[in-house]
Amino acid sequence: MKLSASDFPLIRRSVLAVCASAIISAVILYSSGEYAESAQNNRRNAQTMLNNARNHLTAALQDQENMAIYADEYGALIEQKIIGDDQRLDWIEGLEKIRLKNLVTDFRYNIAPQKIYASQPPVDSGNFDIHYSEMKLQFDLLHEAQLLNFFDALRTDIKGWYQLEGCTLQRAGTGNEDEQTTATRLKAECSGGWITLKNRNTPK
Repeated sequence: MKLSASDFPLIRRSVLAVCASAIISAVILYSSGEYAESAQNNRRNAQTMLNNARNHLTAALQDQENMAIYADEYGALIEQKIIGDDQRLDWIEGLEKIRLKNLVTDFRYNIAPQKIYASQPPVDSGNFDIHYSEMKLQFDLLHEAQLLNFFDALRTDIKGWYQLEGCTLQRAGTGNEDEQTTATRLKAECSGGWITLKNRNTPK
């Protein structure tokens, strides 16, 4: 079938309608693609936000659980005066009370000023600063067991945390056997220090 120029006016409306339909279809297809991609991005963003919210909720629940687990331990450390300020007066009073028990023949001590504890290797102390007050002790002993009894009393009778680093023992000056039954037979020197944890968030 051949079309002549005289036929064009007859089919013009149909041709224009077809062209308009094609254009509209193309626009609809393009818009649908854009909408689908936008919807996909929105879905991904919503999923990411949901995952983040779940992670925050899980972390909050875990923190709450940890607080419940460690609350008793934290309270015990405060009660034991390991968390808080320097307890120098309490340590001195405790040592003098131990002296009255006559667990050793005699002892002397020196507590140095408090300083920040630098552990080797370094440790993660969380939200706490570790303070260290060095204390050296010198003992006059009848036998080695007196030294063990002294440090047992130190741990049980004085609130705090004394970290014993080490001790050296040597025999005292020699004498006859009768004199040594009541005199000092051993001398000991021990080094260590009192450890205190200070919460950085505690008001000064």
